[in-house]
Amino acid sequence: MSTTTLGTRRTAPAPGTVPGNPTAPPRRRAAWVPTLLLLLGALYCLVPIVWVVTAATKSRAELFTTFTYAPGTGFLDNLAELSGYRGGVYWQWMANSALYAGVGALLSAAVSGLTGYALAKYRFRGRDTVFNVLLAGVLMPPITLAVPQYLLMAKAGLADTHWSVLLPSILSPYGIYLARIYAEAAIPDEVVEAARVDGAKDLRLFRSVALPMMVPGLVTVFLFQFVAIWNNFLLPYIMLGDDHKFPVTVGLYSLLAQGANEPALYTLVITGALLSVIPLIALFLGLQRYWRVDLLSGAVKS
Repeated sequence: MSTTTLGTRRTAPAPGTVPGNPTAPPRRRAAWVPTLLLLLGALYCLVPIVWVVTAATKSRAELFTTFTYAPGTGFLDNLAELSGYRGGVYWQWMANSALYAGVGALLSAAVSGLTGYALAKYRFRGRDTVFNVLLAGVLMPPITLAVPQYLLMAKAGLADTHWSVLLPSILSPYGIYLARIYAEAAIPDEVVEAARVDGAKDLRLFRSVALPMMVPGLVTVFLFQFVAIWNNFLLPYIMLGDDHKFPVTVGLYSLLAQGANEPALYTLVITGALLSVIPLIALFLGLQRYWRVDLLSGAVKS
């Protein structure tokens, strides 16, 4: 005598419904909320950029008489007038910004890489204390350091010189923090010990072994510091008095201040602001490509 057991068949819940509660609304109904927030954030960031692009194309007569986001016909005239203003002082401001940001970011990346590697791979008394002090420097608002830095530069006779802007930009607590975190993750202790067993000295070990592994992290430090120095306004505004040494941020501010009495300069300020963003976009796109290539090569090696 054989018995047959009939099992109950369970049907799978409908896609998007909560198991055990078929009447619950689909989960995908709330998926549009993050997308909407991202779109609003993108719109908030892009609207000023669109305004600058369209306003830079307008002539003096079109700037205040046409629709805000309607393109104009005076971009080439604005560019020619900006280039000829005071013998091309705007391009000198751009060159000063490139000097401050390029040299300062390069030296900052070098100092951050060496310091971060030392804090990550060397054991010495007071290491954690030094790192905690650097973290306190990250939390310190830059505005609180501007006046003491000016007093130090004035005491050393470096006020109103290029060094007064370059020297404070070299040491970046945030860059050192990033370099240490990246060195701890990217450089295995076994590789360092093997290089020491083979007789590599500290400087050669850093240059030949650690530095190639830290390049992606140092590129990030370079980019962050370059953007920070390029956009910095307060430090050069306090340090510099000669407008021929101004970076583009302070130069455009002085031009805008003159526009209060001469509204014709507003088109020059807007055109200059648009041109000042182009180097940052080009740098970001170039380094983004470098990151992508480096990540792909790292995946192949692994």
